[in-house]
Amino acid sequence: MITPSFPPLFTGRDANGNDPFALACATAEAGCDAGLVIYDLAPNTLRAAIVFAPDVSLARAAVMLPICGVGFQNALGALAPPEVGVHLGWDGTIYINGGRCGAMHMAASGQPEDEPDWLVIDLTLALWPVSDDTGLTPDDTALYAEGCAEVDAVALLEAWVRHTLVGINAWADTGTAQLHREWSGLAHGLEGEITVAGQTGTYSGLDENLGLLLKVDEKTILVPLTGHLTRPI
Repeated sequence: MITPSFPPLFTGRDANGNDPFALACATAEAGCDAGLVIYDLAPNTLRAAIVFAPDVSLARAAVMLPICGVGFQNALGALAPPEVGVHLGWDGTIYINGGRCGAMHMAASGQPEDEPDWLVIDLTLALWPVSDDTGLTPDDTALYAEGCAEVDAVALLEAWVRHTLVGINAWADTGTAQLHREWSGLAHGLEGEITVAGQTGTYSGLDENLGLLLKVDEKTILVPLTGHLTRPI
């Protein structure tokens, strides 16, 4: 397998079949430089996790989840045929041509009001279907089942990191306005009545940190992105 090449300040580490998300969190907690990319490129699945060290509060730094999502869409958009549609769920789910194809997860140290020592974003992407009988899981798909057989997994991983870096720099320079526009244009599953964090209501927008505004009865409540923080088991 070709070893992925990453932009300056990013370093790669092969997980050798282990869970990149768990490894990245453990390595970050033990102390490592930001920019570490731990990856596992299996025949059927691409898994990778990036370690960041934001210099803002976790409440603000949680926008790394949609930044990485938009980075993935831009990366695949540059490599896949133009008719392939990529959309993003607010919870980090990745949809290709309307089917669930993968997801991103986020973990971090500290509380939302604190500046985290580290933050990790994880990407899991199905390359091939788990079963030849795709009718058993009609809502799920895989990259190579959606007209992307020519997309090389290593090239996609490299492009994801590059495009994510562009998004981080734009956020650092100009705030979240551009991210807000880009992500909103890629949003999936926010139509009609939705249930988020145990609350059922109608989507009414995003706040400046891309927290979800949900209208429940006559009230509008904010569900922050930090609600997606999780740790690998």
